[in-house]
This record gives sequence, C-alpha cells and structure tokens, in this order.
Amino acid sequence: MRHLPFVIAYYLIIIFIMATPFKEASVEEINQIMQRSHAAFEIFQKRSIEEKSIFLDTIANEIEALGDALLQKASEETNLPIPRLTGERARTTGQLRTFATMLRKGSWVEASIDTANPERAPLPKPDLRKMLIPLGPVVVFGASNFPFAYSTAGGDTASALAAGCSVVVKAHPAHAETSEMVYSAIKKAIATCNMPADIFQHVHGTSFESGKALVQADHTAAVGFTGSTGGGKALYDYSTQRKNPIPVFSEMGSTNPVIFLPDTLEKNTADLAAQYAGSITLGMGQFCTNPGLMLAVESQALHRFLEHLGTGIAAVQPAKMLHAGIHSAYEKKSHDALTQKGVTVVQQATTGAHDIEALPTVALVSGETFLATPLLHEEVFGPYSLMVSCKDEQELVNVLKSVTGQLTTTVMGTVKDLTDHPKLVDLLPSIAGRILFNGVPTGVEVCASMVHGGPYPATTDSRFTAVGINAVKRWVRPVCYQNWPDSLLPLALQDANPLQIWRLVDNEWKK
Repeated sequence: MRHLPFVIAYYLIIIFIMATPFKEASVEEINQIMQRSHAAFEIFQKRSIEEKSIFLDTIANEIEALGDALLQKASEETNLPIPRLTGERARTTGQLRTFATMLRKGSWVEASIDTANPERAPLPKPDLRKMLIPLGPVVVFGASNFPFAYSTAGGDTASALAAGCSVVVKAHPAHAETSEMVYSAIKKAIATCNMPADIFQHVHGTSFESGKALVQADHTAAVGFTGSTGGGKALYDYSTQRKNPIPVFSEMGSTNPVIFLPDTLEKNTADLAAQYAGSITLGMGQFCTNPGLMLAVESQALHRFLEHLGTGIAAVQPAKMLHAGIHSAYEKKSHDALTQKGVTVVQQATTGAHDIEALPTVALVSGETFLATPLLHEEVFGPYSLMVSCKDEQELVNVLKSVTGQLTTTVMGTVKDLTDHPKLVDLLPSIAGRILFNGVPTGVEVCASMVHGGPYPATTDSRFTAVGINAVKRWVRPVCYQNWPDSLLPLALQDANPLQIWRLVDNEWKK
C-alpha cells in the first residue's frame, strides 16, 4: 500500500513528540468498543426526535460549563490563543444546537410518498414511501488544527449523532487532554438525558494499527477524518479491504488557489496585498482553506502587488505551530518547494523563528516552471503561499487545470474582469466545492448553504459537505417501504404526518 509509509511516519512523529498519559486501545479492545457502539446504536436510533434534540443541546451546555479551564488546557496543548479558542468553542456548541434545531424541524429525512394506484394498467402501481435512515456506528478521527470544531464534539460527531448514529472518537494525540475534557462533558450529557452509555465512546492511540482496527472493525459503518492526504487515503484504502466496504469521508489537502485578475490588480493593489498577507498568515496558516497558491498574469501591477504583499509578510511575527510534528512537516515541505529550480523567495518574516515557530513565506514561480514541477502543486501546510506568474490567460487556465481538486478557489476581480475572462469563470466549478469572489477562503460559515468539500484529493467524496446541516447526509442512506400498513410505518411516512414535516407527496411538496 503506497500510502502506508505516510501513516507510519505520521505516527512515529506523534509517538516521538507526545508522551500521552492515556492508555493505547488494543485491537481487541477496539473490536469490543465497536460491538458496544452497535448495541447502543440499535437503542439510540429509536429515540424520539425531541430526546435526540435535547441530548445535543445538553452536550453544548456541558461543554460551556467546563468554562475557562477547557480553553486553558486547549491553549497549552495546541499553542492556539485563547480568543481563537473561545470563538471555536462557540462554533462547536453552535453546531450542536443547529443540528438539534434541524431535528426538530424534521424535514431533513427527505420523506417522499408515491401513493398506490390499483387501477393503473397494465400493472397496478404500489404504494412507495422513502426516507433517510442512519448507517450505524461512526468512527471520527479528531483533527489537530481544530481541537473543538473538528474533534471530539465537532461537526462530524454532531452530525452523526443527529443522524441517529452512535459515535466512537479517536482523540488526536496533539490535544489528548482537551479531548478527554470534552469527552467528560458528553458523558455528563449522556447521563442527564438517560441515553445509552455507549452511544459515544472515546479512545486513544498513536499506532497506525489502532486507526486500521477502527476502520476495519466489523461493526463500523462509516468514518470521518480531517487531516493529511496520506492519512485520509490510507483510511479509505483500509475500508476497501473490508469484506463489506464502508464509506470514508476524508477531508484532506487543499492549496485553495486564488486568481488575481488584471483590472482589480491595477485598481486595488495595496488593499489586495494587505488582505492576503493577513489570510496567508492567519493562525500561522494552519487552516485547511489557507490560500497556498496564487495565480496571475505577468504585469507591472502584479509586481507592485508582490512588493506590497512582501511588506505585509515581513511584518508578521512568527508564532508557534500546533505541535512539533506539524512544524517539522512545514519546515521540510517549504524547504523542498523553495529549493526547486525557478522558485524565488518574494519575502519572509523579518523576525526570526525559534523553537516550533513557523517562518511566514511568499514565493514566486513562472507558469511554465509550475506546470513542469509536480512537487509545487502539493500543499505546504502553514503560513506559505506560492504566486504563479503566467505569461497569458491561456497559461493561467492551464495552470488552474493542472491543480487537483480543492476545497476552495477564489477570484479577485471586477465585473469587467469576469466579463473579460469567461473561459476561466466556466472552469471554476470543476475545481472546488466553494467558489469565492473578492474575499479570502479562510473562514467557513456554518450554515445550510456552505459546501466544505471538493473533488479528490480535497475529499474522498465530493458529493458531500463536512460543514452545515447537510453534513448529516454522510451518515444516512435511503430506504423505501412498499405497501406497508400505515400504522407500522415510521412516523415521517405515515398518512397523518404526525411530525408535521414537509414531504414530497405524489411529486408535490406538502405538510
């Protein structure tokens, strides 16, 4: 398996730098955990909408009840500042409450009814009723860069519980104690709401065997992962080796290309540079939507933009990255990129970096060299961005076509720019899941219209989003009931519509 070395290397780094005080789960223990998770799922999926909604709200309340101690511990483990973590905690509890609201509204199950027509010739039409049902136990791998929002009680966990699934979280070793604290809040919510004790379970592990065991356990029904391309692809490969393959929803690498068009570069040079100096270095570049690739056609305006951008980057104060493993990877990948033939450094932060601090960097390369150097297409996770200077629009289009699937792509331009470049605009939906106009990709709004996903290798399945209420659709499947007695149907499909939800009845939306 070609991705296995990436996984082994990752865990060796983790083992070396993090002596977690928590016991590593064995393969036998993981199998037992997944058995208990399945038993809890069979109970939990039958609980009422209101019970599940109250449970999600209670988890949010218990997380908030941990107070400043949770923020302090997360800051100690991740080097993230308290204000950033305060906002992330609010996003996490907000997600839980959003899914509780979604459950109460009920229409997310996509109930549809096609009533019978026994008089139809030549064959009678049966009564058919469809809705979404939960898959079963979901394994969630916590992410290192979001210790709350993409970890123990983050979006994957919240959406899976909302779907009616049980959840087993593998804590990220980089913030194991923070994960334990959030786990304690979920356990309190389980007790308060009288939920099955094993509806949520929590494991630790720094060996790749534990990750493989979680994916390949008989009772695992689906997997959620946020992290590296190598790690996400390895989990996906593990799933295909099962006797019954399961869906793995991995969010992986993304360079999030930003296209600067001529008219806006000419008119807004300094403002654009200031905006992107901030976005590239936000959180020391440790966002999955960090703008790691910039594209523009060669011009004097582009050179002025790079001068202003360099001034902004030079003034940034280096800060500690999440942990030594991420810092080591940033040092190696940025060094490899910067030492490629034809790559020049535009500017680095003028204050030196120490310990595990990252040195913010912007580099420049020609479109021709970029196209001929596959290594430059890879994500450098951290405060780094590469500007690709293209000789003309066709080369810019060729560069954009050469990058693989992305979470985001951004166009910085005027209305004139968009009108003048229709070929480029038409290409954008094939590149990414979210297309921005005159903004920065860092920052993901949690709402129904958000798409946080994209073509491979941004994710393993571009049909889904990891953010917003539609994230629930990763953990469900449709089932059709044919000619069933009304009283034995799920409430969402009964004639009287006791849940009072919107349903598609004989091709018309009704409540």
